[in-house]
Amino acid sequence: MDVSRYLDLFLEESMEHLQTLNLGLLSLEKDSNRLDLLDEIFRAAHTLKGMSATMGYDPVAQLTHKMESLLEKIKERKILLNQEIVNTLFQCVDALEKMLLMIREGETPELDLKNLLKKLNNLEKSQVIKEVEQERNKQKSPPKFQQEELESGFNEYEINVIHEALSKGFNVWKIMISLSPDCLMKSVRAFMVFRNLESLGEIIKAVPPVQDIEDEKFDREFTLFLVSKEESTEIEQALNISEIAIKSMEKVKVKKSKGSVPHKPIKTKNKTQFASGKKHQVYQTVRVDIGRLDKLMNLVGELVINKTRLEQIYLSNDWRGLHETIEQINHITTDLQMVVQNVRMVSIEQVFNRFPRMVRDLTKELGKEVDLILEGKDTELDRTVIDEIGDPLVHLIRNAIDHGLEPPKEREVSHKSPTGMLKLSAKHEGNQVSICVEDDGRGLDVEAIRCKVLENKIVTKSQLETMDEQAIVNLIFESGFSTAKVVTNVSGRGVGLDVVKNKIVALNGQVSVETKKGQGTRFLIKLPLTLAIIQALLVKVQEEIFAIPLVNIDETTDLEPKKIKNIQGQPTMVLRGKVLPLVYIKKILEVPGDKEAEELNVVVVQKGKQKIGLVVEDLIGQQEIVISSLGKLLSGLPGIVGASILGDGTVALILDIGTLFWEGISCGESIYSF
Repeated sequence: MDVSRYLDLFLEESMEHLQTLNLGLLSLEKDSNRLDLLDEIFRAAHTLKGMSATMGYDPVAQLTHKMESLLEKIKERKILLNQEIVNTLFQCVDALEKMLLMIREGETPELDLKNLLKKLNNLEKSQVIKEVEQERNKQKSPPKFQQEELESGFNEYEINVIHEALSKGFNVWKIMISLSPDCLMKSVRAFMVFRNLESLGEIIKAVPPVQDIEDEKFDREFTLFLVSKEESTEIEQALNISEIAIKSMEKVKVKKSKGSVPHKPIKTKNKTQFASGKKHQVYQTVRVDIGRLDKLMNLVGELVINKTRLEQIYLSNDWRGLHETIEQINHITTDLQMVVQNVRMVSIEQVFNRFPRMVRDLTKELGKEVDLILEGKDTELDRTVIDEIGDPLVHLIRNAIDHGLEPPKEREVSHKSPTGMLKLSAKHEGNQVSICVEDDGRGLDVEAIRCKVLENKIVTKSQLETMDEQAIVNLIFESGFSTAKVVTNVSGRGVGLDVVKNKIVALNGQVSVETKKGQGTRFLIKLPLTLAIIQALLVKVQEEIFAIPLVNIDETTDLEPKKIKNIQGQPTMVLRGKVLPLVYIKKILEVPGDKEAEELNVVVVQKGKQKIGLVVEDLIGQQEIVISSLGKLLSGLPGIVGASILGDGTVALILDIGTLFWEGISCGESIYSF
């Protein structure tokens, strides 16, 4: 069994627990009396500790164990929560995230946790209320453990866990498991053992390590150490599994001694590295509602039935039955496509939940007050889109806080609330998802943009004179653009909004901006629900077939070549009284051929409020297509986002409208007044 599959599940669940910790701490920072939040934070830390200990990541387990101890004392009102404790717990969450990212990259999670652990220890001791501390001093000191125990199979962390479990009345069981000689899939049986035992308590140690067990790098036996309140009878029932036998089961006892245990750092290098010593591929996973899987299975069953019908029709020459079966298969494949698409859908909540902590840290760093509003967190998107949209949203939120929202004093001068508003929302609009990032800050300074684009030679003065205000505002998406007067750690280095645009364009999406001086700025992102299957218009350029995503198309029209007018070097046409810039697909993509058409077709595409016309020879028609990647050799082709194999075997290249749009209007003296 491939450990990478379990590793991905561990990482995914661990990141969810980190989000729970972050969101819980943010809420607890505002209201320290919320016991329900304390319980939620404590459970997240406890679960993360158990998972990481089972996987053999001791540094993660050690840190979460210390967090858990501190949180437990806060729950019991033995420690008063203050800002120092909250800040320290946030530092712990950051350290945990770094270690999990190291694990994802196949590295050993080795961070210098000495200072952080020391800070947790000091907080746990120094913050204890005096009366409670005096009472505790009267009690018998906790037992010390012999150094020999550390060298006989348990490390210091495991010793502490065992002591804590015993002091709270738990049993610590050492269970030796034996597999039958004819067991073919050892790792599957081992997984069943882990699953059943974890329902009874917490597995704190496995010999050999979990990775070796899952890789079947053991003979027929392995040993587990289980912390549980259950007795032997319940454990025996849980292990009543085919091809599994309990070779021995006994309670663990730790010897006491008068001496103390010297600090010994935990070495995890050998334990956490994979046996091959190489980085394993981490598989992407999607959690699926069982109802969707049931429907998927039913549809597959219907396909099997129709496959059998086709075989019978072939033998009997039943052409009427063939027509009916083809119709039935058509309906099934349509339903199957929808179900599979729904299976890939993931809530955008997991992206949105990253931002409250980020906003909290940025506002403290910049001395601003911001109220973050999140709407539409249950909106679903394709998993691929979810994975890619996070970074663009980070850029937009950081820019809004750094550039858009004013400091409290400046807001009061403008008769605004000292606390700025930053709203992040998502909603479905047909086959698209609309994501909006909106603030009530100072808005964009159009005059500053004019000066900066001329200074950076993004456009010429003559081009600038032909642009309306919206077109000038759109120049903030150009590479190297920044109006920041001071370069900060947050933004202002000329990297940001062009990255946002390029990322969203690569996702077949669109981004637009609206702003009002003194009132705020609104960025609107539109993305397709899925990147796998889209509706497209097939067009012909010379002898080549191209596909234009339907979501980008505003309308189509025909055009006589003699009606094309050149304005400042840019070919244009007049459409309902407005000038429309034209882009020749043949020229932009350098399509070979010299065929001249008497009448051209124009596909009008739109990005935000701007439109251009793509000139093609023929319109073939609308069709649903499956997007395939171009592969390594062709992936760098400008203006092409993918390919699709049509029903007759012809390959159609899918146009990257975003790239063509920006390349097209930059040819010659661009016309922006449309």
